[in-house]
Amino acid sequence: MKVSVLQENLARGLSIVSRAVSPRSTLPVLANVLIATDEGRLRLSATNLELGITCWIGAKIEEEGSTTVPARTFNDLVSTLSDKQVDMLLNVRTQTLNVRSGASNTDLKCIDAQEFPPMPVADIAQGIPLNVADLKEMIQQVVFAASTDEARPILTGVLVTVDGNKIVLAAADGFRLSVRKADLSTPVQRSISAVIPSRALSELARVASDGDQTLTMLLPPGRGQVIFRLKDVELISQLIEGSFPPYEQIIPHRFETRAVLSTNQFLKACKQAEIFAREGSHIARINVKAGGELQPGTVEVSGQSDETGYNQNVVDASIEGHDLLIAFNVRYLREVLDVVKTPNVALETTGETSPGVVRQVGGEASENDFVHVIMPMHLGN
Repeated sequence: MKVSVLQENLARGLSIVSRAVSPRSTLPVLANVLIATDEGRLRLSATNLELGITCWIGAKIEEEGSTTVPARTFNDLVSTLSDKQVDMLLNVRTQTLNVRSGASNTDLKCIDAQEFPPMPVADIAQGIPLNVADLKEMIQQVVFAASTDEARPILTGVLVTVDGNKIVLAAADGFRLSVRKADLSTPVQRSISAVIPSRALSELARVASDGDQTLTMLLPPGRGQVIFRLKDVELISQLIEGSFPPYEQIIPHRFETRAVLSTNQFLKACKQAEIFAREGSHIARINVKAGGELQPGTVEVSGQSDETGYNQNVVDASIEGHDLLIAFNVRYLREVLDVVKTPNVALETTGETSPGVVRQVGGEASENDFVHVIMPMHLGN
């Protein structure tokens, strides 16, 4: 193999694929990145056997070939190269890759590409086209609610269902639930339901650049995998086996109290309350006051701890229903408000021991397109 590439393209490609490198593995080759010539371009691939990422970059290819280079060493080296062009020459017999750039001359010990796990090849033409910007927003609005507890693996994933011209993403961790719906430009012929690891979707949102308009999602039958294909990047993930809980039953369909208030002001109040509540079980008290004819409705957000003190913020709100005092984990409230895309937000509940429902208000989307449910906390004294 003899190739020349631009340093910035090589560094960008390595930054994309290196997140799939296995930090701890019994297979040494999984700590490496596959470098291979592929139809006039250079293909970089990394996998930890659960997640695999491939990136193609432009290159001048004089001799075809492939090898695997130590990911961390190669990444660190390329990031320090100052010359624009990087020339790479592989000695196949010794599996040594010579890397030259300006005054820099390096020999890297490699592992034969034959030992690298084969990346699956799929017919992307059978996939579902998705808008990149819309999907990134959908992922952002649900992935944070997935569990990080491996004791219940199914909850560490995001349920993705596609039916007709609708796509729905849902994630839950036992204390909260996030559901995001959207329309597809092209209806699907058959319904799809799969639980995708939340980490895989987070990585997809990270590697999908603003220059990508569409991506294709494919679930090859019987393979237990999902493939996302962008213009120059492909991400492959194992699916999580099992049945996702019937989350629709958790979403309340009525409310006794509904407060509509400024998203930014509510978020700011929660951030301040969290400074104090984090020392006291993360409990934030939400006091909804309906007001009257001459007095506007308000929502008081307060956090307290014996060690640091007390904080309260009062946010003007439009209230339907009666007064209510309820408590939530303030970190959960702050995290959902961070992903609300509308200027106003609604908080609905039926009582102090009932779940709270957060909805987006205003903007082009329907209020039902994004629904977030948070379980309340015990108020104590």
